[in-house]
Amino acid sequence: MLEEIKSLSQEIRTRLDEIKSVESLEEFRLEYLVKKGRLQGLLDRLKEVPKELKPAAGKELNVLKKETELAFNQLRESLHTARKNVPEIDITLPGRRGFKGSYHPVMQMYDKMVGVFTDLGFSVAEGPDIEDEQHNFDDLNFAPEHPARDMQDTFFIKSKNNLLLRTHTSPVQIRVMQSMKPPIRCIMPGRVYRNEAISARSLAEFHQIEGLYIDKNVSLAELKGALMIFAKRMYGEDTKFRFRPSYFPFTEPSAEMDITCFLCKGKGCRICKSTGWLEILGCGMVHPNVLKAGGIDPEQYNGYAFGIGIERVTMLTAGITDIRLFYENDIRFLNQF
Repeated sequence: MLEEIKSLSQEIRTRLDEIKSVESLEEFRLEYLVKKGRLQGLLDRLKEVPKELKPAAGKELNVLKKETELAFNQLRESLHTARKNVPEIDITLPGRRGFKGSYHPVMQMYDKMVGVFTDLGFSVAEGPDIEDEQHNFDDLNFAPEHPARDMQDTFFIKSKNNLLLRTHTSPVQIRVMQSMKPPIRCIMPGRVYRNEAISARSLAEFHQIEGLYIDKNVSLAELKGALMIFAKRMYGEDTKFRFRPSYFPFTEPSAEMDITCFLCKGKGCRICKSTGWLEILGCGMVHPNVLKAGGIDPEQYNGYAFGIGIERVTMLTAGITDIRLFYENDIRFLNQF
């Protein structure tokens, strides 16, 4: 037995010297230190040793077990410390190609349009997405029976204050007029909501940029001049345009602005429905009732306002015929921008 203990002790020292990894250390533990390991096997055989040799053999075995456990614990701590200092990645591997993200096409157009108007001297104003009827309809000269108030056009929120999801960013115009004194020159970009069926040309949620200019003796010619600059900056210097009479409750007179189709150059195509023209925005001179609602005296001040759908401009610019493509998250479509 004493010879076996001596032989096992020498074998354990040799094995410990050869261990260089946590994996080989675990193999050592499973062979020598577990309940069915070789050290425990010798301890179990002590009962077979003659009485006169049992004390010496037991002492040697206990010393060997303690020394082995101590050496094992020290080696394990050393290997774990060394492992922490080694990078988890293999720095010798070749580099991986990085893939950069990009702005959504609607957000690209959003920034471009805001940039055009800020260059013209407009500041940027924002307002809440959840509005009340007073700001969204009443102050904008919508009659009580106006169809836009119907549930089919507006997302109303059950509340005591007649709250709703704003149907346009025009309420921000009222808030700006109520909080600032003329002259006022600002744009109101943001998300708007309408209770409409989803189709190739309409969404229930989309983006608008509206503009407002209030001062003394503002003319319709100034409105046309600002919008012509916008059209040329967005679609090219050779762009032709026209203004058609229209109707909006919050402006009088009101108009819609068309530009020559930039795809067919006015010859007529599928995008412009063979007319050679594309509608891009609505505009007009601010109605006196709206000025009064904003706390501005219409006898001293007047102004103009306009509204542009960002998705619509993006569709026209890129020649896209289905607005739903912007929000289907098809990477093949988005990669084109």
